[in-house]
Amino acid sequence: MLMRMVIVTVPQEKQAEAEQIWKKGCAPLMTQQPGCLSEQFLRNRDNKGEMISLQAWENQAAVDKYRASEAHQEILRHTRGLMGVSKVEVKTYEVIG
Repeated sequence: MLMRMVIVTVPQEKQAEAEQIWKKGCAPLMTQQPGCLSEQFLRNRDNKGEMISLQAWENQAAVDKYRASEAHQEILRHTRGLMGVSKVEVKTYEVIG
């Protein structure tokens, strides 16, 4: 199993918009993808502009298939307006215990 973290930093004036875009447009689409076991949306308590989509995936093949899918392109379209003002970092971890 893999854990994937998509870390997004948005300015204060975009925080509410970013939350709504993720909750209504992105998360429901992502959790329907084959191999996506779960997704949680987290907000940093000390820096409310830093948000993380924490995703559990069956394996790398499932992540690769998702990234090549129309669903991934749609998620990118949902978030494109925020990308110009956001910092995005993606990290993937293997679950070892």
